[in-house]
Amino acid sequence: MTGSIGEPGGLPQLEGTTLVTDSGLETDLMFHHAVDLPGFAAFVLLRDERGRALLERYYREHLGVAAAHGVGCLLETPTWRASADWAEAVGWTRQEVSRVNRDAVELVVGVRAAVPRRSGPCLVSGCVGPRSDGYLVGRRMTADEAYRYHAEQVDVLAETPADLVSLLTATYPEEAVGFVRAAQAAGVPCVVSFTVELDGRLPDGSTLADAITAVDHATAAGPAYYMVNCAHPTHVRPAVDLASGWARRLVGVRANASRRSHAELDQATELDDGDPVSLAGELLALRSMLPWLTVLGGCCGTDVRHIDALAAALTAT
Repeated sequence: MTGSIGEPGGLPQLEGTTLVTDSGLETDLMFHHAVDLPGFAAFVLLRDERGRALLERYYREHLGVAAAHGVGCLLETPTWRASADWAEAVGWTRQEVSRVNRDAVELVVGVRAAVPRRSGPCLVSGCVGPRSDGYLVGRRMTADEAYRYHAEQVDVLAETPADLVSLLTATYPEEAVGFVRAAQAAGVPCVVSFTVELDGRLPDGSTLADAITAVDHATAAGPAYYMVNCAHPTHVRPAVDLASGWARRLVGVRANASRRSHAELDQATELDDGDPVSLAGELLALRSMLPWLTVLGGCCGTDVRHIDALAAALTAT
């Protein structure tokens, strides 16, 4: 890793700096730009100039919103599906997907460098996704299996200028443990983001408290912090126990625009993009419960409008 942050203790979001994230890249591309993403894999766009231009525009718009409102930002690379199994499913070789992970970081870092007028820090996170579906547990790996699977992608990302690596939409603790161990072995700061159902539990039935506690126990508190993504803020609230110490490990939320369950979203044929202002209010209400939340943004169904509304609400408080 050659990033400028280097150590988990140096991450500005752990020092009280609020960062907005980008939004629901895949749903934005599919529903607003009519882009076909096989397997929900945005990395395939790096194959040609039109695709790269779409990605550059996406990141440039989000960086511009953060700069306009005077807040920092955290941008995830378009590599959520850029791991061995998913690459094979869409017809890419291991060598090609290794190269595309590097190219993805280079693209986002390049956009960051091209927007010099930033009012806050802008971090680039190498994004890692689950081996199975993001809404279902699927084949459940042991921690050792997860380590071997994710180390291939994490090792590549650790050699790039990414500031950290993040596992998004984790559905059970063992996969997160393996990912964290891979990041520890590679010497790169890491973040684990679980997804939750309507009742605040992970898709495997674990409570968020148990999942975070299990990963911390198995990795000597390896993640810099934890997040929840691909869930509406109202789905996160049932999981929160302010009297428990684990709650302070939860530093970020990337929210879905919709209040629907994962099963409902999986069957939907039209985008439910909710209301940007309402979603911003829900995220701020969640932060009023958890004032140490410093990483806030969007996931499925959201786009730059939602991040604009969120940044405006953050700077108005």
